[in-house]
Amino acid sequence: MNKTSITPEPATAQPHPVRASAGAVVTTVACVLPVFLLGGLAVQMGTDLGFSPAGLGLAVSVYFGVSALASVPSGRLVERYGPPLVARCGILLAAGSMLAVAAFARSYPVLVGLLALSAAANALGQLASNAALAQHVPARRQGLSFGVKQAAIPVSTLLAGVAVPTVALTAGWRWAFVAAAVAALTALAAVPRQLPGMARRAGATGAGRATAALMVIGAAATLASGAANSLGTFLVDSAAARGLSPGLAGLTLTLGSAVCVAARVGTGWLADRRDTGHVAIIAAMLLVGAVGLGLLALTGSVPLVVGVVLGFGLGWAWPGLMNFAVVRLHPQSPATATSITQTGVYAGGCLGPLSLGPLAAHFGYPAMWTIAAVAMLLAAAFMLVGSRLLTRATTGRGVDQLVRSAM
Repeated sequence: MNKTSITPEPATAQPHPVRASAGAVVTTVACVLPVFLLGGLAVQMGTDLGFSPAGLGLAVSVYFGVSALASVPSGRLVERYGPPLVARCGILLAAGSMLAVAAFARSYPVLVGLLALSAAANALGQLASNAALAQHVPARRQGLSFGVKQAAIPVSTLLAGVAVPTVALTAGWRWAFVAAAVAALTALAAVPRQLPGMARRAGATGAGRATAALMVIGAAATLASGAANSLGTFLVDSAAARGLSPGLAGLTLTLGSAVCVAARVGTGWLADRRDTGHVAIIAAMLLVGAVGLGLLALTGSVPLVVGVVLGFGLGWAWPGLMNFAVVRLHPQSPATATSITQTGVYAGGCLGPLSLGPLAAHFGYPAMWTIAAVAMLLAAAFMLVGSRLLTRATTGRGVDQLVRSAM
């Protein structure tokens, strides 16, 4: 009698949480590298292609505007095809766009067009990373993981800064883009391989009321992002206009960036020790950040230092906590949910410089910092409203589940 031996299929090994986190960080850095590289090489590129600081600001605004438009479609692609595939596509698109800039950017319009192409890679990489963390990192450590991922974005600024003396000033800025493209391609090895079941059904969304809450939080993110981005864009020039040393302003901005990185990681670590109230904490951070921006309207070095630390260190430390809070409340569709709020972040990055720059030119920097502080206050109010809407939506889903289980 022949016995049919049934050999069970080996269980599909899921990526280790540490590797999943590392892959998310590397993907995020690689996909956002083109815009930071442009900022780091702006002097050399502006001389060669004939654009001014105003042209640089317009190019960056276009980049974030396209990122905002691509965010929701990218979230749907992640839900349908899975984070690993979309992450690889984002990395390849970012690397390809940087190679194209090196080879074909012979005029300012061509540069802007290629930068807009790379913005789609930013949206793909960011949302693929969010979904990967939601799928492979235990819930008790997701806050820290999202904090580390968002804190890693300044690494792109660091890489862009290193590229100036090492490559741009020796071999030329085009070779710096080539080197950055090669570095981005090495990130492919860090992306976990695609496993069965990673792709989700297309069109997965949260409950209706939760979607309304996400829209409110997205509006808050637009206001907060636009206000916070003004620090990196206008701080040094604002300090010089007030008679302060540009060196002091630069060092203060570096200090604010360091506090921001520490705050992103720290708030993520603390978020893992709380079950609720994460969006309300973001509102409190924005309130403190608004105070910091308001201080920048005052004269003197002390308001400058304190204002930057509060405004940039805390007023710009919330994106990781926001992604964590949204993913935690929408575990079945993390990419779709965060694509809505991420659209707000990108929209702020686009609209902030376009609106605050002319305001400073016509009415002065004190007026601009005051308006930025008011915008961040409004963002805090919207975050509180969004927090209540999310709580109601979560409670409603819980009641619905109890009713269905009792039937």
